[in-house]
Amino acid sequence: MPATMEHLQLNTLDDWLAYCEQLHPVAIDLTLERVSTVAQRMAIAFNCPVITVAGTNGKGSTCSMLESILRHAGYHTGVYTSPHLVRFEERLRLDGEAVNAADLVAAFASVERARGQKHDEISLTYFEFSTLAIFDVMRQRPLDVVILEVGLGGRLDAVNIIDTDCAIITSIDLDHTALLGDDREAIGYEKAGIMRTGKPAVVSDPLPPQSVLDRALEVAADLWRVGVDFNVSGDKQQWGWVGRDRRYSGLAYPALRGANQLVNAAGVLAALTALRERLPITAQAVRSGFAALDLPGRFQIVPGQPALVLDVAHNPHAVAALTANLDAMGFFPTTHAVFGVMADKDLAAMLARINPLIDKWYFTDLPIPRACAAVDLQQRWQAKNSRPDASASTHADPESALQAALAAADPADRIVVFGSFYTVGGVLKQGVPRLGARHLPNA
Repeated sequence: MPATMEHLQLNTLDDWLAYCEQLHPVAIDLTLERVSTVAQRMAIAFNCPVITVAGTNGKGSTCSMLESILRHAGYHTGVYTSPHLVRFEERLRLDGEAVNAADLVAAFASVERARGQKHDEISLTYFEFSTLAIFDVMRQRPLDVVILEVGLGGRLDAVNIIDTDCAIITSIDLDHTALLGDDREAIGYEKAGIMRTGKPAVVSDPLPPQSVLDRALEVAADLWRVGVDFNVSGDKQQWGWVGRDRRYSGLAYPALRGANQLVNAAGVLAALTALRERLPITAQAVRSGFAALDLPGRFQIVPGQPALVLDVAHNPHAVAALTANLDAMGFFPTTHAVFGVMADKDLAAMLARINPLIDKWYFTDLPIPRACAAVDLQQRWQAKNSRPDASASTHADPESALQAALAAADPADRIVVFGSFYTVGGVLKQGVPRLGARHLPNA
């Protein structure tokens, strides 16, 4: 046990999270050696099928779809996703419910003991430490299936210490380029690192980089590629899926809004078909699972006057999808946008995509050093803005930015809150806002 454990006063989850933030010299350290060593000391392993999901966008939605369908099929599920919107406990769902904080506290203590064994204290990042704690909780539960979302990349992400029974790669685009590479080939190689020999590898990106296909061949994975091994079709009312020896027809569209969700749904059905011998499901479980989806912050439309849209789109690919979805919503006199994002994002490309739809900007600071300051966001927007009728202001936090937008909005307008998880989470701290503009009686 590390000597520090003798005088540590870590009684709450917040205590442990604060402790983990200052353990390692850098926030992101892409290597598996340290976290693998601690995992071996803890004998981390799962006695059930594991599905690992990587990709630039769509990971959280894919995990939610898998979880919903499998739960409707009667399976006990454990789902690890990151980051969280409001509470850390959101990162682990057991049978659809967020984990209890007390269980996490005990697991964090177990990780701390393990990393200091044999007089060889191993430094872990916040993500590595918390991932091991979550694995420790899951392995003690009688789960039928474990669903793991990659935090960043894939090959060297802490989640990848677990050998998956089915890999899913949702989409591949430019994000985290300083860490993963500056083109789709390099990023694809990193994400393909979750593939395992002889195991299904579902690629739902319609134009995958060659590096992904090469990696599947190199490790002899059972590649399931959209347009080759499975296909989707549909009209405005329903859609269908055809894959190897399996067909689903007359499906209602997933409850998650946005045209991009059909790509995610197709990959989910491919994965479940590939695993059907170990995790058989019925067509009714598929229908019920897609209908029952509820995932905050993914093109989430909150009824009200004005309407509120919440979306964690924080890279050009996701913002392009958000823009298309907003454009399909119909006419609104004025669109207000609350926006905050990390400083390492391709801001120019993001703004270029969505700026034509936004009339009033409310740039916000975020409570994390990696975030781009609101004043910098405004300056960079002004440098590229060509709309004389658009305006912008800066705010100290997402909640005050939302209140400023609400004060300026008419009931028929819409307010879009997007960007970082911290941006969307910042307006959800007190629950989902129900907006009533000042022009409404009793608003």
